[in-house]
Amino acid sequence: MNAPTHFRRRRQLIGAASALLAMPLMPARAVAAASRKTLVLAGPQASVSFPFLHMIDSGALADVADKVEFRVWSNPDQLRALAIEGTADFIAAPSNVAANLYNRGVPVKLLNISVWGMLWLVSRNPDFKTLADFKGQEIAMPFRADMPDILFSLLSQGQGLDPAKDFRLRYVASPMDAMQLLITRRVDHALLAEPAVSMALRKTQSFPVSIIAPDLYRSVSLQDEWGRVLQREPRIPQAGIVALGQARQDAELLDKVQQAYAASQRWCYENPDDCGKLAASHIEMFIPEAVADAMRVSIPHYATASEARPELEYFYQALLDRQPGLVGGKLPDDGFYA
Repeated sequence: MNAPTHFRRRRQLIGAASALLAMPLMPARAVAAASRKTLVLAGPQASVSFPFLHMIDSGALADVADKVEFRVWSNPDQLRALAIEGTADFIAAPSNVAANLYNRGVPVKLLNISVWGMLWLVSRNPDFKTLADFKGQEIAMPFRADMPDILFSLLSQGQGLDPAKDFRLRYVASPMDAMQLLITRRVDHALLAEPAVSMALRKTQSFPVSIIAPDLYRSVSLQDEWGRVLQREPRIPQAGIVALGQARQDAELLDKVQQAYAASQRWCYENPDDCGKLAASHIEMFIPEAVADAMRVSIPHYATASEARPELEYFYQALLDRQPGLVGGKLPDDGFYA
């Protein structure tokens, strides 16, 4: 999809929100009392979705709905469509997308931030240790103008680099696409999110892929760069869970999902091998061992939306200072935070 079409699609999705907002909403008490036949959870092919899978398999929400479904979104435009069309109840989403939707009038509420860093540059050069080392290099970059492109640009600018001039960014549709370019030697560097990082490293250790793709290295952690460049804790309030539509009005449901998600995320970190098997059983392309590797290198931090608010507002303000449209032009108000 070329850039003009990409941004037209976003405007169409946001424009549809006005029609959604015109629909009457049930009072909070009535929503809470209603019986639910189906509860829909949606997320990307990334670690933020693993607790959703465990919640379903463990029956953690059996007293909330007769059936709990998981749906995959593959790119940020699919995520925005799910939110605006109201076809999911809870979505795992990048934190800036959640703020953008809220500020544009889409009925969403942030429950938590559960991903605090899963972005890495993977390279064939073992000596590259900072973003400056990649100056002049071609880098495969997923999700143009969304995570992780946003963070790469912010951190590049923070150390005096111009992402548009100092790097040759090759934009692709998803981290998995970037991974495929890397392991087939069509690029030497890629910015990947876990578990794509661990999958790339695992795949290049096996025959016959290792003949095609020589050794790859886990190079620069964007989380570490965040801490180094901005003089903060080396963690980024990157993604979490958002409640949509009528679900966001049901205080009992929000509390139930919040507790279940936190418990399932803790299980994933405490049982990485079992988490790998679980993820691979739901998402065919995953390698169980790679998912386990990803859990072992990820930051095991969890915060409710209100607990994460100070770090979120720092992140949002950094985006507002550079590109206000990324968060809808302003800091979200109190109504955004569960």
